Amino acid sequence: MLPLTGGLYLGWALGANDAANVFGTAVASRIITFRKAGILCSVSIILGAMLQGTAGIHTLSGLTEQTARTLIIVSVSAAFTVTLMTMKSLPISTSQAIVGAIAGLGLATDNMHWAGLIKVIACWIATPIGAMFFSCIIYKLLSVLIKYIPMSILTRDKILWGGLLVVGTYGSYALGANNVANATGIFSGQFAGVSDGQLALFGGIAIAIGVLTYSKRIMMTVGSGIMPLDAFTAFTAVASMAVTVHIFAVIGVPVSTSQAIVGSIIGIGLIRGTHAIKFGVLRNIMIGWLLTPVISLILAAAGYAIL
Repeated sequence: MLPLTGGLYLGWALGANDAANVFGTAVASRIITFRKAGILCSVSIILGAMLQGTAGIHTLSGLTEQTARTLIIVSVSAAFTVTLMTMKSLPISTSQAIVGAIAGLGLATDNMHWAGLIKVIACWIATPIGAMFFSCIIYKLLSVLIKYIPMSILTRDKILWGGLLVVGTYGSYALGANNVANATGIFSGQFAGVSDGQLALFGGIAIAIGVLTYSKRIMMTVGSGIMPLDAFTAFTAVASMAVTVHIFAVIGVPVSTSQAIVGSIIGIGLIRGTHAIKFGVLRNIMIGWLLTPVISLILAAAGYAIL
């Protein structure tokens, strides 16, 4: 069971980085305190992990064969990469970190299951594109709905800010359902008497602890760093991200909530005008996306060579 501590560390790092994607806008806009958002997010993540997290666990468990030693190498390499990016306040893809580490180990041992890896990478590409698509649809539908329902701007914003808490909770559930596989998926079938459901619970709790202890800095980056968001656009962005990630959770492929929320915001920016997008911040985030799988791959391959 000792290798599982690496997965719990990875779950903590995941929660510290990815919670921003569901409640960053709400906390940055001060419609909810960080403490309340953290509790709401944590409970929803654990529920999502327990109820729908096993499909993604099954997908990741089939990418390469693992031993107790390699399990530690993969999980710690990915977790260290995510921790490094979190300290730099960059919302990155935990899915890329864990799959990059698995790929590094697979290349080092010449034991890579390429079909599963190609499936995951294809879904990485589809994630921001799908989120952009959903954000455009939700934006247009909300625009029509608001146009034909008479209400004051103040009333509208109150409803939308309240709705942001609802979609944030749903997004947290989708985060747990989809990303718990990143924390504990590689441990599937490795321990006698430990089921995938139990691994989902362990991973969900680890992610929740990361949310509560170290996610505030990233929340502020996502909440206001890429583009200024009002009640309307914040609701649209989080709702689009939640729908996209939940769809991939049902498919059984762990994807990046960071890529989904950024894709959602870019979709809104394309509708409203790209002048509002802070391209410097967006550039740094994308550099983080490119570096994440490379760093974790190198760390895992080097760790295997050393040990």
